[in-house]
Amino acid sequence: MVDAALIKQCSNPALRPAIVEAFIARAGSQDPLAVTVRSGNRVVLVPKPTTPDEAMKLIGKHIGRNTLRVGITQYPAGLGIMEAGALKPDLVDACANLRMGTALFARVYRIVMKWYGNPTGKEVLPEVLDDAIIAWQTGYFEGTAVFRTPDPGGVEVDEPAAQEPARNTAGKSEEPSYEEQSAPAEDPARDGDPDTAGIRIDLSGIGAK
Repeated sequence: MVDAALIKQCSNPALRPAIVEAFIARAGSQDPLAVTVRSGNRVVLVPKPTTPDEAMKLIGKHIGRNTLRVGITQYPAGLGIMEAGALKPDLVDACANLRMGTALFARVYRIVMKWYGNPTGKEVLPEVLDDAIIAWQTGYFEGTAVFRTPDPGGVEVDEPAAQEPARNTAGKSEEPSYEEQSAPAEDPARDGDPDTAGIRIDLSGIGAK
C-alpha cells in the first residue's frame, strides 16, 4: 500500500486521499519503477526494471511503438510524446508520478462526472468512480479519448464547506437553504492543464461501513 504521507504530500488536491488510495489500488502499482507495455490488447513481457535508469531505458525503447503505463499511477507515458529524448525521469519518481497521475485522473473523473450530469448523491458517486477508473485503464469513456479531452471543470462539490449559520432577528440561527448548501464551487477549467488542481472531489463516503 502506498504510504499515506506520500499521498498527502504529492497527490493532486482535487482528490481526497481515500479516492487516491482506491485509484492506486485498482488501477496503479505499488512499485514506482513499474512499466507496463502493451501492443494492442496484448501485454508485452519485458524485464522488470530495478533502477530508475533501467526503467527509463525500457520506456525509451518502446515509446512511440507501444502503449506504456508507468509508475505508481500507471501514468500513460506516451501522452503527447513520441521521442525518447522528450521523456523526463519524473515518470519513475514516486512523488512526481503521483502528482502527475492524480492530476490527470482528476480530469478523467470530471469528464465522467459531467456525463452523469454532475450528480451529488453519494449512492451514485461510487459508480462514477468505477467508470472513471475504467476510463483511466482504457483511455476511453463513451467513445471519448479522455486523456486528450479538455478539462470540463464544473464538478459540484459533494460536501459543501462549513457555513456560518445565518441569524434571524430573534437571535435564533437558521440553517442555510438547500440552494445555498448545494451551490457549485467557482473553479473553471484552466486551459486543460492536468497538472493544475481543479475542483475538490469529495467521495469520503466510499468504503464507509
